[in-house]
Amino acid sequence: MFLVDPQRLEDDRGFFARTFSQDEFEAHGLRSHFVQCSMSFNRSRGTLRGMHYQVAPHEEAKLVSCVRGAIFDAVIDLRRGSPTYCHWFATELSAETLKMLYVPEGCAHGFQTLQDDTVVFYQMSEVYHPEYARGVRWDDPVFRIPWPLPPSRMSPMDRAYEPFQADAPPGQVKTPWTA
Repeated sequence: MFLVDPQRLEDDRGFFARTFSQDEFEAHGLRSHFVQCSMSFNRSRGTLRGMHYQVAPHEEAKLVSCVRGAIFDAVIDLRRGSPTYCHWFATELSAETLKMLYVPEGCAHGFQTLQDDTVVFYQMSEVYHPEYARGVRWDDPVFRIPWPLPPSRMSPMDRAYEPFQADAPPGQVKTPWTA
């Protein structure tokens, strides 16, 4: 997983920042071919979406950015055999900082809005296949993610995920891991 921190080139007009470079992504061993983009608008602070992923053969990498407002963005490594299996990483993404989060295939992703009227933009390496879509509980005791707010809004699907069964101890990853 990588945090992407675009360099701002500022002047009296404002700023310009490149948010994606195929060459730079490939140099870091990251997927650089995105086939779908999506956006989510979230009316209320505390809205929680997640934790979502797709299974093989349609696993997807995501590049996530918050283009309005702010989110607490979380990723869980569900790649069996990974040294960070069942560990999680979270960070704040906001329109102010422009930071983005690269989520590798095999990892669950979710976020909670920290402000009203927040907009999140995703680029995905795979198209959405509902029959391969999966999720884990946002409050699963295996992961113990400390969400900053009680959820104010959440889909019935996200509330209904079954508890996760894991054979590795949970934990937090202090810094982003590599794909």
